[in-house]
Amino acid sequence: MLWDENYFYFAALLEEPHVWATITERDEVIFKDNDFEIFLDPDGDTHNYYEIEVNALETEWDLILLKPYHDDDKVVIDSWDIPGLITQVHVDGTLNDPSDTDNAWSVEIAVPWKALIGNFRSNSPPKEGEQWKVNFSRVHWETDIVDGKYVKTNSPEFNWVWSPQGLIYMHMPDLWGLVQFTELPPENNRVKFRESHLDKIKWALRQVYYRQRNHYFKNEKYTASVQALILSKAPAKGIPWPPKIVVTPSGWEAALNWNDQKVIIRKDGKVWTK
Repeated sequence: MLWDENYFYFAALLEEPHVWATITERDEVIFKDNDFEIFLDPDGDTHNYYEIEVNALETEWDLILLKPYHDDDKVVIDSWDIPGLITQVHVDGTLNDPSDTDNAWSVEIAVPWKALIGNFRSNSPPKEGEQWKVNFSRVHWETDIVDGKYVKTNSPEFNWVWSPQGLIYMHMPDLWGLVQFTELPPENNRVKFRESHLDKIKWALRQVYYRQRNHYFKNEKYTASVQALILSKAPAKGIPWPPKIVVTPSGWEAALNWNDQKVIIRKDGKVWTK
């Protein structure tokens, strides 16, 4: 990952003895091929985040997800295209030729900041020390060679991720890694990662979200009691606890105080400060 005043850059080298791809139409479901995927949640609220997928044919799928799939079944805006998106693929070998052995394929992606105004809420690049929730992954399908063509096996796809999530499901923005932006070059060892207390508070509130879902499945109602949620103790040290939980007509909200602000989470998982 690199960045400048115009773009957020990603590059990946994907070792692969047989480079293949079939999808050529933009905004098709690219992960049905082997692909490289990027996920961006600039403000870390787990809603209105971005996904970009590219296969070895340089076919793109860029979309906004209003919220993770497990919080709603109508969340995808794949008619949205990133204005000014740049993608470039290089194949170290021969594409779609089963008769030989390839080495790898690589992909470079440049995402313009101006395309992310709706979520990033700024016309300028990030500030020094700013942190974003980010992840990226590689999807790989096993294939057999049948009559001189690649044919996917019945095996499920393999998934590699930059920031481990503990499950095969990318749409958990709360589990993505934190990217910290800096203009300092890394070789001088002056860059220090800043531990985010806000991210810890959001993670603690996420435990309320998980427990509320389980409570509802069992009791068909939500609760304002941390005791009923088995969350009387703070999930981590240094977290102001307990949260104030309110059951609302549409679900529930929980809030913690932090630096003269409130950090709030609600039924559909959105978390924000005010």
